[in-house]
Amino acid sequence: MQSVRNQLGRWIESDRISMVIIVLIMINAILLGLETYTPFQERYGDLAHRVDQALLTIFVIELLIKIFSFRLEFFHRAWNVFDFLVIGIALFPASGPLAVLRTLRVLRVLRLISMVPKMRFIVEALVLAVPGISSLAILMLLLFYVFSVMATGLFGEMFPEWFGSIGESMYSLFQIMTLESWSMGIVRPVMEVQPHAWLFFVPFILIATFIMLNLFIGIIIDTMQSMHTRDREEESRQSPAAAVSEAQDETAQMLAEMRELRSELKALRAEINSGGSEGSRSTKK
Repeated sequence: MQSVRNQLGRWIESDRISMVIIVLIMINAILLGLETYTPFQERYGDLAHRVDQALLTIFVIELLIKIFSFRLEFFHRAWNVFDFLVIGIALFPASGPLAVLRTLRVLRVLRLISMVPKMRFIVEALVLAVPGISSLAILMLLLFYVFSVMATGLFGEMFPEWFGSIGESMYSLFQIMTLESWSMGIVRPVMEVQPHAWLFFVPFILIATFIMLNLFIGIIIDTMQSMHTRDREEESRQSPAAAVSEAQDETAQMLAEMRELRSELKALRAEINSGGSEGSRSTKK
């Protein structure tokens, strides 16, 4: 039974099967997108539903084979748990109070992340960067709070629609940080009343938009670099063992060839000896 499980596990995680599953996920994603078009739904709705159910059946069978092969070890990998949840949501009945879950079928497309190693690497880097990003987010919140209090005190009376309260000031500053209509929409109208308002907004944009955004990017890149270095170190630790195994295989092959050569030499020597003895007999005669 254990050998059967091992064979099934190797088969279901082989490159060929993984490629087939990736293709099916992409077909499912295209089908879900086409279902949003009313003409397609009216003409091919039944066929699309049957194909969707067939694809879901294949995904469920794949999941069951993995669970049968790896048993509890299946749930030790976060990506397997992710696949289990995505497929489990799709199995809920899409009618009655649970009809909203029908829209969650599109989550099956996210299985591409778990199937493609490069995508997994990026998502794992983002997850590992969460502690650093959280600290930076708290710093960003403090920055917004300080500038919001200042903006409410400076511009709240003249522009209550933008800076009438701390909440409105934070939202307006967030719009400015994203550079969405920040100049003509907010800053220039304020500067028409208070010409020196740029002394407040320009430093805020420099700090919040350029410095903080680059810090976010820097944390993610540093995490990805650390993961890459870790993978290379693991490969380097495993490479000596692989080199020793390869050297042992080569030594065994050389020994086998030497034994074969020795046996051939013995056979050749025996033939020479037998030929010499026959020659001596004929001479005596």
